[in-house]
Amino acid sequence: MAPTDETVPVDRHAASPTASTTPDRPPADAAAPGGRMPRWLPRAMVLALALIAAFQLGSWAFHQLTGLLINILIAFFLALAIEPAVSWMAARGMRRGLATFLVFLGLVIVTAGFVTLLGSMLAGQIIKMVEGFPDYLDSVINWINETFHTDLRRVDVQEGLLHSDWLRKYAQNSAAGVLDVSAQVLGGLFQLLTVTLFSFYFAADGPRLRRALCSVLPPARQAEVLRAWEIAVDKTGGYLYSRGLMALISGIAHYILFQALGVPYAPVLGVWVGLVSQFIPTIGTYLAGALPMLIAFTVAPWYAVWVLVFVVVYQQFENYMLQPKLTAKTVDIHPAVAFGSVIAGTALLGAVGALIAIPAVATLQAFLGAYVKRYAVTDDPRVHGHRTRGPGRPGGRTRIRQLWERRPGTEESS
Repeated sequence: MAPTDETVPVDRHAASPTASTTPDRPPADAAAPGGRMPRWLPRAMVLALALIAAFQLGSWAFHQLTGLLINILIAFFLALAIEPAVSWMAARGMRRGLATFLVFLGLVIVTAGFVTLLGSMLAGQIIKMVEGFPDYLDSVINWINETFHTDLRRVDVQEGLLHSDWLRKYAQNSAAGVLDVSAQVLGGLFQLLTVTLFSFYFAADGPRLRRALCSVLPPARQAEVLRAWEIAVDKTGGYLYSRGLMALISGIAHYILFQALGVPYAPVLGVWVGLVSQFIPTIGTYLAGALPMLIAFTVAPWYAVWVLVFVVVYQQFENYMLQPKLTAKTVDIHPAVAFGSVIAGTALLGAVGALIAIPAVATLQAFLGAYVKRYAVTDDPRVHGHRTRGPGRPGGRTRIRQLWERRPGTEESS
């Protein structure tokens, strides 16, 4: 019997004219034979672990170097502030390193003089308080005896304080805290030395630093960097010099008042009010006026009131008359922007951020003003805050009269 179609084996590969003679390969991303992992997976895992380790190492290094980076930032802004004076002296033939040294020497002399005067004033007040403490204690004891009908004596109070557990524990804690205070003082001196050295190098080697920075940039970018550097120098230096001039005027004005009232340490208090009110943002005026008010109160209570009134009046004069004229060409920024920048700087860097916030924002504002394109504002009344009425829209009085005529009582009576 001849074989039929059902019994004849069919070669599928041969029967299909379009079939390929080579076996199909598995896709590249499929698992390897035998259930093994793909070849790319170990390398991807090693790369991911390396990236995580690099991120952790960088984060750790950044947190360890935060203090140094903040000191460098302070030094950079200080170098920008003294750059105009150093450049002015260098343009007249003086070596740049010597000019920077003379500027720093002047700053050190002024700071040392202020600290010495303030320390002598505080020492005198402390000695005066210690000498008058027995009389003050007697007056308090007499008031207690007369009010509560007791029989206290100063000798008994002193012996009780000397032999009390509270005083002993306080003395132990104070003795233990001396080491912490000494460590903080040494740390502060080290930070001051670091800031001074970096700011000296930044100011003395300013041209070399700019040349090194521009050497890695194309010519078009070099001009932009140099222009931004010039704006930063102008704004930061202008901020420092304008604040210094306002501090001088404020100190002289308050010194005249303290001298007229007979308040002790009038020169020191004048310097205190001038510097603190100008170089501590936002709350500097209140801190500056608190100390002279306290000392004036020891002379006569009404003198403290006079000092308070003068501080408030002078602050208004400075805000509306003196400051706009002195800062019009240096750091002319809106008061709300200045206040917000101080808050943001304090939140980011603490007291350091509060000090450098205003010149930093002034620099950014000047930089944006130089590069952001501006357009002429349309002559629309709404720009000046005047509301416009649409066609056929009644005014405010007309709408009120219409509502009054539509009230229920009016409709019924009509």
